[in-house]
Amino acid sequence: METQNKLMNETKRHVKSRLCRVSGSMTEMMEIQAENPTFHVLFIPGNPGVVSFYKDFLESLYEFLGGNASVIAIGQISHTSKDWESGRLFSFQEQIDHKIDFIRQELESVKVPIILVGHSIGSYISLELLKKFSDKVVYCIGLYPFLTLNQQSTKQSLIGKLAASSVLSATASFLIASLRLLPMSAARLLVSKSIGASWSDTAVQATCTHLRQYHTMRNVLFMAKSEFRELAAEPDWDFMRENQSKLAFLFGIDDHWGPLQLFEEVTWFPFFSLNQNALS
Repeated sequence: METQNKLMNETKRHVKSRLCRVSGSMTEMMEIQAENPTFHVLFIPGNPGVVSFYKDFLESLYEFLGGNASVIAIGQISHTSKDWESGRLFSFQEQIDHKIDFIRQELESVKVPIILVGHSIGSYISLELLKKFSDKVVYCIGLYPFLTLNQQSTKQSLIGKLAASSVLSATASFLIASLRLLPMSAARLLVSKSIGASWSDTAVQATCTHLRQYHTMRNVLFMAKSEFRELAAEPDWDFMRENQSKLAFLFGIDDHWGPLQLFEEVTWFPFFSLNQNALS
C-alpha cells in the first residue's frame, strides 16, 4: 500500500507555468517534466489559445500516462494576460510558424519521440507540424478537430462574418475588454452562469484573466479570420491517407467545429483510429 501511494503521488504533479521567447514573441507555456520520459507530449490549444485553460487536462494527462512522459503545452501568441507584443496581430500562418520554431528551439535535441495532441484548430496545426517533423513525431491526436469549414453551421458563419470585419472585431473586442471594469468575483460569476456553465474553476479563471484583454480578443478574431480563409479548402486527405497509422481523432456529437459530417468523411479511411463522443 505504501509503495502504491508513493507511485500515485509521483504521478500526481502540478503543471509549472513559464514564459519563453519563441519567434521573437513572448510565449506562455505549461509543462510537467518527467524524470526519465519515454516520450514527450506537445499539446497545441485551439482558438482562443489560452494555455492555462487546459491546466486540469494537462495534469490529468500526465497522471494517466503514469509519469512516463513529459507534457508541454504552448499557447498561441498574444492570447495572453499581458500585452507582450504591443497590440500586434498574428495570423493563423504566423501561429503555425511559431509552433514550428518552438519545436526547433525547445525539442530539437530531445532524444525521445514526440506525440502531438491538438484541440480544435490545434489539430490542424498539429498536422502541419507532423508534415515538418515526421522523423521526430510518432503520433498525432486531434481532439474535436477543426479541419475544414462547416457550411451547415450558423454559429460558425456568424463568427466568420464578425472576424472578417476589422470594425466589428475591434468593437466586439472593446466591449469584451470593458468587462475588466467588473471585479474578478463578478466576472467569474458571469462566466460560470453563461458560457462556462460546465467549465472547471480553472477554465473560468483563465477566461476572466485572459479574454477580458483587448489585445487577446483582437488576436483571437484575427487568427479566426485567417483560419476561415485557410480552412475554406478541403482537408489534405492525401497527407492523412499516407500517414493514417500516425493519426487518431476524437469527435463530439454536438461540436460544430468538427461535425459528424467530417467524422463520416474521415471514416472513409479504414485504418484511422476514431472515437465518436468518447468524452460525453
